[in-house]
Amino acid sequence: MSKRTEFPMTYAEFNKAVTISKRDIYKATIAENRETMRVKKEKTVVKNLEKIFGAVLKISNRKGFKAMSMRDLSRESGLSMGALYTYFSSKDELLEMLQNQRRSISEKILRERVAQESTPQGKLKAAVYTHLYLSEAMQPWYFFSFMEAKNLNKLEREKAVASDLGLEKIFEAIITQGQEAGVFRQRDSRLTASIIQGMLQDWYLKHSKYAKRDITVDQYAETINEFLLAFLTPPSDGKA
Repeated sequence: MSKRTEFPMTYAEFNKAVTISKRDIYKATIAENRETMRVKKEKTVVKNLEKIFGAVLKISNRKGFKAMSMRDLSRESGLSMGALYTYFSSKDELLEMLQNQRRSISEKILRERVAQESTPQGKLKAAVYTHLYLSEAMQPWYFFSFMEAKNLNKLEREKAVASDLGLEKIFEAIITQGQEAGVFRQRDSRLTASIIQGMLQDWYLKHSKYAKRDITVDQYAETINEFLLAFLTPPSDGKA
């Protein structure tokens, strides 16, 4: 899915270097749900999942997933009720499919990018830029996942919480590595990782706010990275 990328790079360059397309999500969905989907032709499945997922995101943006009826989805997607049920058995299953695929693809790309860097500073920059660029490329998905987490069943909520904690642990591990190497000062790594997650979420949860201010994802990523380096880098005189 991805190849070696170097930061700093622009969001446009990132999209060329790392394949982030809806079709990746649809194909991953097919792979995980092949046994339950009654349509076997991949080309047909990809085309119709694109219609279904696009319709879900559009309707949910207007009135929320919980208020969406299957008739709403049928009308928006252009697929019959019978056709919809060949891909999932219930709204709960559909919600799980949407949540799982966004998480799995995002986590895979993020971990790949971080692993390619050799220094704590490089890993920190890669994690910040990659997460923000992913959330920009998949902004409706990220917003939907955050807002609809409350409608998940107990097991799926636990998965969502675990995913959030997983992101925090990536940053916590990078910070701890930097502290052990002496390139980051001694801060509370867990608290700092939690704060970082909040700053990253602000980008896709308040996307319109930044758009109105003409702030790009490139500017936001650079600012967050510079802020974190200033916070974590020991002073040049060696004093705490």
